[in-house]
Amino acid sequence: MTTVTQMKCACPSCLCIVNLSDAIQKNDHYYCCQACADGHPNGSGCGHTGCGCDK
Repeated sequence: MTTVTQMKCACPSCLCIVNLSDAIQKNDHYYCCQACADGHPNGSGCGHTGCGCDK
């Protein structure tokens, strides 16, 4: 059996890969940051280098 420890951030426009142990969990989805988990209020992005998600 394989244990998954990393996956893509659940935000559709985000390119980040998150460690499940560090991720923000919301509604059974895993996010790289609070901005992604909250649906990017005020157009805030995740701020991670090279990603550029903002919605």
